[in-house]
Amino acid sequence: MKENPTRSLPGIPVVLVLVPLLLVMGWLAINGLRTQQFDHVGIAVVVALGVLTMLVGLYMVEPNQAAVLSLFGRYVGTVKDSGLRWNNPFYSKRKVSLRVRNFESGKLKVNELEGSPIEIAAVIVWEVVDSAEAVFNVDDYESFVHIQSEAALRAMATSYPYDSDDNGLISLRSHPVEISHHLQDQLTERLSAAGVNVIEARISHLAYAPEIAQAMLQRQQASAVIAARTRIVAGAVGMVEMALTDLKKNGVVELDEERKASMVSNLLVVLCSERGTQPVVNAGSLY
Repeated sequence: MKENPTRSLPGIPVVLVLVPLLLVMGWLAINGLRTQQFDHVGIAVVVALGVLTMLVGLYMVEPNQAAVLSLFGRYVGTVKDSGLRWNNPFYSKRKVSLRVRNFESGKLKVNELEGSPIEIAAVIVWEVVDSAEAVFNVDDYESFVHIQSEAALRAMATSYPYDSDDNGLISLRSHPVEISHHLQDQLTERLSAAGVNVIEARISHLAYAPEIAQAMLQRQQASAVIAARTRIVAGAVGMVEMALTDLKKNGVVELDEERKASMVSNLLVVLCSERGTQPVVNAGSLY
């Protein structure tokens, strides 16, 4: 089922023709009753009923709205011309909004790729691009959009970990752009049958479930401490190596292996310590 644009007549000229005609028929019927010309009354009543039937064909189409027309269950076409319009009075008319709409899903509790329970929600921006598919391919396209959006969000959340120590691995927290694109692709695939185009989909809420939030916070803190310590030790080793190289190169002092080990130990303590160290001054000789 694809959208088929159809023509309609402007409603104001139709009103300007039918309303005066209805008034004339009313006057003719009243005058016929007075003069007892019942044949005139009968003609006036028949014409008036026809005019009233024709007036039923009037309907209003607002900007960014479409009217889906069908005749006895058969799809006729879609009218997108805004204003007062007129079509066959026997056509049934269903209005479909073509405006851009958005909604925020509820907070869903799902298990991410590694099995940890998380809470996730998303904001979906969408619009109807095919009114015929929206009306005839699904029972209620708005409910269809909401349910399928939550289903796509659940499926996406189970495909990625909440967070990852590997910088090359996509995770829900560290790669919001890639996650949004994946979610939008999933929604487009699910909602295309309903004539719906997904303009944007992005995560609006992401957190660990309350029962594991404290444990996961400690895990994140431990990972941050390890990463910081690793960087500090790597920098300290480089500085010690540079100090020994410069001392040897400049001929400042000659150190045997035992003294080198002692110097390396002292420098590493100074550079890697969380607090300032208290130096001990050697007033005697080096040996």
